[in-house]
Amino acid sequence: MDYTYLDRQVDACRKAIAQACLDRDPNEVILMAAIKSAEVEEINYIHRVLGVSYVGENRVQQLLARYDALDREGLKIHFIGTLQTNKVKYIIDKVDMIQSLDSVRLAEEIEKQAAKIGKVMDVLIEINSGSEISKSGVAPEETRDFAHRIAGGAYPHIRLRGFMTMAPKSTEAEYRAIFGNTRRMCREIWAELPMAHEHMTLSMGMSESYVPAVMEGATLVRVGRSLFARPEA
Repeated sequence: MDYTYLDRQVDACRKAIAQACLDRDPNEVILMAAIKSAEVEEINYIHRVLGVSYVGENRVQQLLARYDALDREGLKIHFIGTLQTNKVKYIIDKVDMIQSLDSVRLAEEIEKQAAKIGKVMDVLIEINSGSEISKSGVAPEETRDFAHRIAGGAYPHIRLRGFMTMAPKSTEAEYRAIFGNTRRMCREIWAELPMAHEHMTLSMGMSESYVPAVMEGATLVRVGRSLFARPEA
């Protein structure tokens, strides 16, 4: 199989991130491959050959179906989709981070399942930055209280590492405004938490929005279509 399209697309994405970093070191931004539409062979290729070592999975069933076929040495697997509480037990031992923590009920289930296997699960709080009724995530005005609750010691098997958001489809200027507001809010909240001295992960931006996200301070971008789009026959 000719994977040169992956070489081109990963390289283009890395260059776009570097240009968007402005006065930041591009190495501070993690390129995560959102693998929902990717084949296992493509995932293994960008990991093994191109050095993309972070991948994000949206669906529990899909993760379970191809988990054993992934080249997992050095691979960091994050769950980035909406996670139902009854599915937590299936992925708790397979992922390095859950980026979509959005409720106390889900936190309680992650705590329960992580405790069973003696694992501390890294999580990000998902924020519904656009206040979209159809989207999951904590409302911006509720994020501070939720973050304090998660970081307050009630969940010893959960480690809060930062925040994640998805923005509504927008213009570049609108993306920058949404991501900029989210960054400022998250940094203010983070400074109040017990782990304020630790690095805060800010997962913002997807294929259509990762450039403005990086410009506004994202430390991790979740890119799928721009990496895996296959050339037309």
